[in-house]
Amino acid sequence: MLPRHYAVAALLCLAVPSACAGSFQTPASIREAAVAALGVGSAGDAAVDSQLRMPQCGQPLRAVATSPRIVRVHCDDAPGWQLYVPVRGATPQRGTMPQTGQGGDAAPGDAAAGASLQRGDPVVLVSRAGGVEVRMSGRALGPAREGGSVTVENLGSHRIIRGRLVGAGLVEVAL
Repeated sequence: MLPRHYAVAALLCLAVPSACAGSFQTPASIREAAVAALGVGSAGDAAVDSQLRMPQCGQPLRAVATSPRIVRVHCDDAPGWQLYVPVRGATPQRGTMPQTGQGGDAAPGDAAAGASLQRGDPVVLVSRAGGVEVRMSGRALGPAREGGSVTVENLGSHRIIRGRLVGAGLVEVAL
């Protein structure tokens, strides 16, 4: 039996042949796109693993803020790919994040309000188990303050779940 990372690499090669051709998007270009989307300039640092190997995008990367500190970076090639990238070290100025556009991205909440949510605000749902972290897009179904409990909708599965607001636009949910 192949080690797990070899199996994942083999599946990636089958799904995206260019991934095996040796042409990869540089982690620095993904990092730059994420930081630029929040408008924080060189003050921000996007958490992109230097070992990340995403297929080279044939067009400029697109990046859209999904919360005050999370950016969806994506490649519109066929089949394309997308990553949700956390940006640390800077708080964007009010009005610097992009508004709703095509592709289902929601407009971010008011960054000046700090770590609080209102009904309808977009959030990033995060769940951690055994060293694995999964992030999904979600929507707040009620108000919350940092540390408080909030009901959210997982936009991928449309499931309604409860979580805890742990930061600006970041809701931690238990498995």
